[in-house]
Amino acid sequence: MFGERLKLARKRSGLSLRGLADAIDHAVSAQAIGRYERGQMLPGSATALRLAKALGVSLSYLFSPSEICLERVEFRKTAATRAQERAMVEAAVLDSLERYLLVEDFLEIGGHMWDQPKGAPFRVCNFDDAQTAAQSVRVAWNLGGDAIPNMTELLEEHGIKVLKLNFPLSVDGLTCLVARPGQEKVPVIVGSMAQSVERRRFTLAHELGHMVMAIDGDLDEERACQRFASALLMPREDLLAEVGRLRHAFSYAEIIEIKRMYGVSAAALMVRLRDLGVITEGTLQTVFRGIGRNWRKVEPEPLSENEEPRRFQRLVLRALAEDVISLPKAAELLRKRTAEVSRIMSGPAE
Repeated sequence: MFGERLKLARKRSGLSLRGLADAIDHAVSAQAIGRYERGQMLPGSATALRLAKALGVSLSYLFSPSEICLERVEFRKTAATRAQERAMVEAAVLDSLERYLLVEDFLEIGGHMWDQPKGAPFRVCNFDDAQTAAQSVRVAWNLGGDAIPNMTELLEEHGIKVLKLNFPLSVDGLTCLVARPGQEKVPVIVGSMAQSVERRRFTLAHELGHMVMAIDGDLDEERACQRFASALLMPREDLLAEVGRLRHAFSYAEIIEIKRMYGVSAAALMVRLRDLGVITEGTLQTVFRGIGRNWRKVEPEPLSENEEPRRFQRLVLRALAEDVISLPKAAELLRKRTAEVSRIMSGPAE
């Protein structure tokens, strides 16, 4: 029990065994910490306190049991991701999910069941099928033909846990299932804090594509999910009504207005217009060589933040308001100071 929690906290912090030994001023050796993690021995109370402080966790955290595990973990941008980075990310995800599921248990509400769209997984043999799959999701979830105002809330409403974490730059996000004994597995999508709002929305839609499509044959799954995400965020008929069915040029102001309307990047918007045949490949390249030459690196006039995952905090504050948990426990779950949680509960001073 202690060893598993210690290893999880160490990996989340990105520390090696030797790095953790350095962080506690070599109160014990790296070899001793390794034996703690393997369950071969337990530290004394003073050493356990130093380990907890160095890792930024409570002593009760290190001694509490863990019953959940991650399955089918799929990273994005894995080619440049080191094993140590992957372990650090997985540990951070596991820690966040433990706290999320714990507050649901406190409130005895259980997690939202995964509302898998009717007909999913959709068989996809070509890119047109990916667009059809996106339309099927819109129909199943009663989204109509308008822009999606908040992808995070949409996914959480349909039983998908959404997290936003501080990832290494080599990781855009991941999907996984969280498993607990005797309970349904919960789907999870995790995005990176380093992403812009536009890119994070696209990542969430992209990861949903992985969850609801069954790619057939040799079709490039990543490109199919990109096509799915574009179609989900920028529905064909609504977009064509805004821009017309055939265009030869766009002003900068019009592109910015439309990309804000759909909550997508300017580059993703132009690629979607090319895919729909509104513009030619030549027009797309003209834009990318001209006003859009830096768009793949720097988002023009980025959106303000509106995609924060909020359900977890709402549940913690609800549990605190109903005296299900104490203020210190709420602060521990939210990873905030007690004074900050008190201010959130009481509102601004008059």
